[in-house]
Amino acid sequence: MFDYDVIFIGAGPGGYVGAIRTAQLGLKTACVEARETLGGTCLNVGCIPSKALLHGSEKFAEAANGTLARYGVKLGKVELDLGALQTDKADAVKGLTGGIEFLFKKNKVDWLKGYGTFKDAHTVTVAGKDYTAKEVVIATGSSVTPLPGVEVDNDKGVIVDSTGALALSKVPDHLVVIGGGVIGLEMGSVWKRLGARVTVVEFLDQLLPGMDGDVRKEAAKIFKKQGLELKLGTKVTSATVKGKKATLTVEPAKGGASETIEADCVLVAIGRRPHTEGLGLEKIGLEVNARGQIETGHDFRTKVDGVRAIGDVIPGPMLAHKAEDEGIAVAEYIATGVGIVNHDVIPGVVYTNPEFAGVGLTEEQAREKGEIKVGKFPMMANSRAKTNHEPDGFVKVIADAKTDKVLGVWAIATVAGTMIAEAALAMEFGATSEDIAYTCHAHPTHSEATKEAAMAVTGKPIHI
Repeated sequence: MFDYDVIFIGAGPGGYVGAIRTAQLGLKTACVEARETLGGTCLNVGCIPSKALLHGSEKFAEAANGTLARYGVKLGKVELDLGALQTDKADAVKGLTGGIEFLFKKNKVDWLKGYGTFKDAHTVTVAGKDYTAKEVVIATGSSVTPLPGVEVDNDKGVIVDSTGALALSKVPDHLVVIGGGVIGLEMGSVWKRLGARVTVVEFLDQLLPGMDGDVRKEAAKIFKKQGLELKLGTKVTSATVKGKKATLTVEPAKGGASETIEADCVLVAIGRRPHTEGLGLEKIGLEVNARGQIETGHDFRTKVDGVRAIGDVIPGPMLAHKAEDEGIAVAEYIATGVGIVNHDVIPGVVYTNPEFAGVGLTEEQAREKGEIKVGKFPMMANSRAKTNHEPDGFVKVIADAKTDKVLGVWAIATVAGTMIAEAALAMEFGATSEDIAYTCHAHPTHSEATKEAAMAVTGKPIHI
């Protein structure tokens, strides 16, 4: 009856992982992707290339600002070869996207090259040809949210989005980042370390919307100390480009006198929106909600029989690992009728230096739900962080006052993104703060701060 058991539209972290898992479960599977390479935004112009630049810029800064000299590594004049850094980034992307293509072949997933559009609920048109499937999974991800009055043109390199910010051919003298969220701070920190003056303009009165209040307060202190100029509670009303310069008009978010800011480069990073344009959803009678998302049930079914959706196009945090877990779960739902994603335990990480990470409820959210206990431990009292001259940050454990069950964990540390996995695992198994406190942690490691924060919930930490 059908060409395939399942067709995934989109080969990002949700689509490609889902397609591989579906094929592993014995179903004939295809994946639609218009890019020349697989992996979606994350691997091509998102998570992976940004981490390559973050890591490279950190290495450069260590050499240029004397950090290495502290350890007896003596260097001559330190110069930046931006072309070499961009080549290293491209190599990382090429290796990983090529790896997915290999996995498609290994698992016998057909790559349908082109844009996919619904002809009906079981038929997808790709490059002029129709393909049918018993189940179609929408996994088209998200795209950059535009800012009215600020027109992005990555080719000119003056007003850019996150894709353009990854590909600058020279270090700007002055970079203005519009948006104090994850993408803005990560890319702003890259170019700050490479020599740019960086100004962050954020509409809200704190950075990192959605994170724990203590984390947000500490973030402002840390980034100011690193030399980023923060304009919080400020909105951008317009932008003009003349030659290779941009002029922004800004004013207080609550109203007030406007001022102008001149920049060599402006990064628009105010968020992302579900990417559903051109899918032909109207042909199958599938509407999006007020936020442009596709609503689904627990098994990722939409209201249209045979059509499911995962990842950034459905409600929830727009994170690659959320999409990956949903890709596996939707594959298992289709093949076996049972799939698992715990949406209450999805960690989030900001890969600056230090890193900011969290999982579960913020302290503010937890207090709204009932009585809680909170334990905190500063990284400056952690032996490994102290030895490494990495004093910034803390670990914070939030637990239910009656049951001691861990409700949320938040961390600022150079390796917070890795540390948060322990907290997620603990929460997945319903751990109490006492469980973490009585778990032996290797010494000396950054993760001991998590143990001590847990000890602070029920008693007292040892090292403060």
